[in-house]
Amino acid sequence: MTTTHNSSATSVSSSMAITATINSKENIGSKFDIGSFVSGNALTLGILLSFTLGAKCIIQEEAFEVTVSYRHGLPLITLTLPSRNERCQFVVKPMLSTVGSFLQDLQNEDKGVKNAAIFTADGSEIATSTLMGFLLMNDFKLVINKITYDVQCPKQEKPSSEHATELENMKSLVHRLFTALHLEEFQKKREHHLLEEIDHLKGQLQPLEQMKAKIEARSAAKTSGLLWAGLALLSVQGGALAWLTWWVYSWDIMEPVTYFITFANSMVFFAYFLVTRQDYTYSAVKSRHFLHVFYKKSKQQHFDVVQYNKLKEDLAKANESLNRLRRSLYLQTQVEELNEKN
Repeated sequence: MTTTHNSSATSVSSSMAITATINSKENIGSKFDIGSFVSGNALTLGILLSFTLGAKCIIQEEAFEVTVSYRHGLPLITLTLPSRNERCQFVVKPMLSTVGSFLQDLQNEDKGVKNAAIFTADGSEIATSTLMGFLLMNDFKLVINKITYDVQCPKQEKPSSEHATELENMKSLVHRLFTALHLEEFQKKREHHLLEEIDHLKGQLQPLEQMKAKIEARSAAKTSGLLWAGLALLSVQGGALAWLTWWVYSWDIMEPVTYFITFANSMVFFAYFLVTRQDYTYSAVKSRHFLHVFYKKSKQQHFDVVQYNKLKEDLAKANESLNRLRRSLYLQTQVEELNEKN
């Protein structure tokens, strides 16, 4: 009995050992499946993370682009300010704004913009006086602090002929309304500006006028002295010929002498014409000698004749503009008085 019990116990224990072995194998199998699942999920997470980072990079690249769009018919340039890394929009007036004014607005908005320039697509620099309307017709490059941004301009639809005609009529109407409302104010400001300009020019001309008057007086005195010297020389020549004719020699001897003296004077006058291309007249000789002495003394006195002439021309133009403006104001006043009487 005992043996049988032992054998049965042995069989029971052996069966329990087999069951434990099977359970241990099942546990090992279950552990292997969990590891493969975790490794698969890690690969999936890595792929998702790489897509997420790539999306962020794309968003960041788009955030640093310079874009051009149109809103209410006006161009809108959007870019990232280098100092604050913030997107900023600039509204552009195509026919009023220039490249220089746009770059100045950019520097005023962000003090971190040390230098900025605009180039064409082939690398040629665009002048600051170029209108933004012409710039936005083609793609260009914007350089900010030595960083180049390629800007693509959208093609704007061309308006129809009827729409263009209506737009031109509207512009003309707005211009006429603005002129009617602000003409008098503009004319008064213009008159005030012209008066200030005239006073400024007169202030610059005053010392030059004083110096010019002194130089003219000296030049006139020297020219007058030369004329009187010429008269004295002719008087001496006439007296000498008379003395030789009536007191020393006879007329028969002096007649050929006077002939050759007259011929020599004719040769001098002809030589003067060849040199100056002017007829030998006393007024022309006086003016020429006066100018010669005047420019010579002006150089000695450091009198700038070119600057003086330019200031005189500017003063004459300012006075002429002021007279035209006052005539228009006078006519406008007369029309208003007639309208009030009627």
